[in-house]
Amino acid sequence: MRAIVLDGRGSVELTEMPEPIAGPFDVIIAPEAAGICGTDLHVCHGDYPTGKFPVVPGHEFAGTVISVGSGVSRFKIGDRVCVDPNVACGHCEQCRLGAVNLCHHLVPIGVTSSGACAELVSVPEQVVYSLPEGLDMGSGALIEPLACVLHGFRRSPSMRDKRVLVYGAGSIGLLATAVARAEGATSIDIIEPSRVRRDAAMEFGATNVFAPGQRTTDRDIDIVIEASGHISAVSDAIKRLAYRGTLLQMGVCSPEDSIHLHPYDLFDRELTLTGSQSLESSYPDAIKKIADLPNLAERMVSHTFPLADFAAALEAARSEGARKVQILPQV
Repeated sequence: MRAIVLDGRGSVELTEMPEPIAGPFDVIIAPEAAGICGTDLHVCHGDYPTGKFPVVPGHEFAGTVISVGSGVSRFKIGDRVCVDPNVACGHCEQCRLGAVNLCHHLVPIGVTSSGACAELVSVPEQVVYSLPEGLDMGSGALIEPLACVLHGFRRSPSMRDKRVLVYGAGSIGLLATAVARAEGATSIDIIEPSRVRRDAAMEFGATNVFAPGQRTTDRDIDIVIEASGHISAVSDAIKRLAYRGTLLQMGVCSPEDSIHLHPYDLFDRELTLTGSQSLESSYPDAIKKIADLPNLAERMVSHTFPLADFAAALEAARSEGARKVQILPQV
């Protein structure tokens, strides 16, 4: 089969490799849509701490079952499915506490094991879910980032009657905007350099949009959602927080990045700084929630590429004109 392989040093290779063979509890899926996100950009260049190389990327995906192992009971050939890419051990301390995204033995599909930027991918039955009837594959591939947003919101105070500021209007920022609006935020401001993405944010429910440097008011925001992964945004976000404000850090910054922090601010304004990594156990909730976001792929996916054009897809994902970029592995 054809597959994309990353070496962690910026190289992108389209190669032929053996088709996966289903183990007793595995499901073989032909991915039909696979999203590219900030994590993939970090993985490509090797600055994602848990990446193992070489690796086939692709952790946001939906597709069709083409084979199942002898012990698989919930799926059959031809089923339309989506996948939670985090395979947790279920036994370590973090798993026992319910923080499966922080599993000490986590195997994230597309990061440390082969992902969906290939004609076929093998995944354990435990992380496979039925795609809702009538939901297109492009929207199915957006369930994973939606689940990340839902997990982040669980880590944050309620958005209801809150003044919210979002840094970055990529897929996470746009989904966060839509969910915050649905949950009753008083206002949702966006800071985003791309005019295309600022326009998209207005479509997804933003109150006001700003290019970096345009928003001059400080200490007036109840909840900041940092979804850009840019270290300058993290530093700027803290200045925006009102008394008892919360910074929800969802963007993936480089492990080498750091900011200058004044501990007195934490004390004086009683600030809360909260991290949110991946999706924990929010994937089933995201499958239900996506019904409240009709025609999601039509509104969000700005670029699609065949598998052979993965390098071009990465460039598009870095561009200011992209909302969401998806690979079509069967093309």
